[in-house]
Amino acid sequence: MREFVLHPEAYSDLDDLWEYIAFDNVGAADRTREEIYDAIDRIVTFPNQGHKRPDLSAKPLRFLAVRDYLIAYVPDEKPLVVIAVVHGRRNPQAIAAILDKRQYVQEILQYMFDFNVAPLAF
Repeated sequence: MREFVLHPEAYSDLDDLWEYIAFDNVGAADRTREEIYDAIDRIVTFPNQGHKRPDLSAKPLRFLAVRDYLIAYVPDEKPLVVIAVVHGRRNPQAIAAILDKRQYVQEILQYMFDFNVAPLAF
């Protein structure tokens, strides 16, 4: 069973992108969200497949593009932690600011432990 954790704000990222696309086409929104979850499942299997973006974060993150979106994740954590899902055409400084504001992995894992939150499994 492959497991990953979405940062709480990554859930919001996915909800926001779904709502934005669904305004015009619900089916396309569903397909995009499914493609992102499929990509995350592949990342769990091969966590180093993404590329590094030192211009976006000094944290040890990797990035994988799905359509117009970037999945930002921490490849060395078990379970794998998805920090953000952002539109790849955003200003790189805006993406860097978003990533910088996100709580880091240890806080997320502590939250999961404190509140008995199970990682997502596929």
